[in-house]
Amino acid sequence: MKTQALVDLEVVTIGTELLLGFTIDTNAAELGRALSAIGIRIARRTTVADRPEEIREAVDAALARTRLVLTTGGLGPTRDDMTKTIVAELFGQSLTYVPEVWDDLCERFRRLGREPSERNRCQAEIPERAVILRNRWGTAPGLWMEDARGVVIMLPGVPLEMRMLLQHEVVPRLAARAPDRLITSRVLRTSQIAESSLADLIGDAEDALAPVSLAYLPGTEGVDLRLTAWSVTAQEAEASLARAAELLRSRVAPWLYAEGDRSLPDVVLDLARASGRTVALAESCTGGLVATRLTDVAGSSDVVLGAVVAYANAAKTALLGVPAALIAEHGAVSEAVARAMAEEARRHFGADLAVAVTGVAGPGGGTEEKPVGTVWFGVADADGTRAVRHGFPGTRAEIRTRASQTALWLLRDALA
Repeated sequence: MKTQALVDLEVVTIGTELLLGFTIDTNAAELGRALSAIGIRIARRTTVADRPEEIREAVDAALARTRLVLTTGGLGPTRDDMTKTIVAELFGQSLTYVPEVWDDLCERFRRLGREPSERNRCQAEIPERAVILRNRWGTAPGLWMEDARGVVIMLPGVPLEMRMLLQHEVVPRLAARAPDRLITSRVLRTSQIAESSLADLIGDAEDALAPVSLAYLPGTEGVDLRLTAWSVTAQEAEASLARAAELLRSRVAPWLYAEGDRSLPDVVLDLARASGRTVALAESCTGGLVATRLTDVAGSSDVVLGAVVAYANAAKTALLGVPAALIAEHGAVSEAVARAMAEEARRHFGADLAVAVTGVAGPGGGTEEKPVGTVWFGVADADGTRAVRHGFPGTRAEIRTRASQTALWLLRDALA
């Protein structure tokens, strides 16, 4: 089979705020998805501060390696926005004022009921041989510069503007140059199992996945398994990924809940609808997070009847009817209280199935018997009530997220 090399591109993100951690670079993920879909691989990503010498060095080195560079940031009207000036110097070009760009900018300000500052006028200064990528979503136009050394594409750092310019101006141009061989991925989603345990289960099957590669993507909700087919046609990718996914399913089936972008709440709601059952919730340490994740899905009202967030012990008694004596005897974080919370939530809402969560999310409040991360879950349905205890690591937010994921997993198991 004849193979064709992928097109490599380097990304240079510009902004001191990115290095300081005040701004999260969400543009990188957007670029990776959009470019890989047309067969362009991001070979390297570099982040530099708003300093001329650092921008020049990063772009110059990237051009030498791949001849195709995309920058984000540094196109605004302030003194620290100097990307186009530096790149123009690398290309031996000077900036020239383009009245049409200024007119577009003024018109955008007028539509917003404002007047542009004279400072904005510098955004109409364009490298003399650059192609202007019209920005209909902001004030800084994108720029495409090309000569014998290669191509530099400059986009604003504002996520919405970057995304829209990428979609409408950059991807169509790059797609015309990209090979007919794509980077294609498929994701299998697992939960309630550690990354290392998954690797043990998959074992030598990982070698049999070739030419498809496997990446483990752990998070607080579980571990995603991303299969990627590189430099193949769409038809070849589909066949290779289907074979690889089937092999993984055979190894990790008990822990696999979805593929692609489907979330665990999506799965729970679909299972409930398929069986004609309704759900209620009683939450303490998760503070309504389980209910939030379920009701974030449009149309969930046909399944989720309601939820009680009973954080204080008195609320567990007043709102759910959990006997105060039971709490006093066993403690709020206990099997007995988790079972009672689930039973009372099911009764109160008239639901077919209820799940309760009560635990110690930290950072304080733990004891030797019930350390931080201890969470009890109760599940009540027509078959009776059962409870299970888990111990979760991490920060307060991570413990709460892991607890909400486990509550949803217990709902899934009961519905399935």
